[in-house]
Amino acid sequence: MTAPRFDELIHAPTRLSLVSLLAATEWVEFRYLREQLELSDSALSKQLSILEQAGYTEVRKSFVGKRPRTSVRLSRAGRHAFSGHVAALQEIVRRSGVESLRP
Repeated sequence: MTAPRFDELIHAPTRLSLVSLLAATEWVEFRYLREQLELSDSALSKQLSILEQAGYTEVRKSFVGKRPRTSVRLSRAGRHAFSGHVAALQEIVRRSGVESLRP
């Protein structure tokens, strides 16, 4: 189990959604991420650049015929950071007593 560690970089709403999608897959095409997150190309590129600079993602560029294809995945460090962040969020919820309010 990963130790809880709140990660400000991941916690931003758009990046949290993005990392959540990446955590559920191996490699994901840029187009799929853009459509799922309903972001423009530039907005998604900016978020991916931030995550890549932190070492949380890996980007692979290739061509299919003459068309460029960009794929992204979480790096090992990114998966570890996401696991720690999720554990920290679960710990916050656990301490709040919300679980005890469930019917």
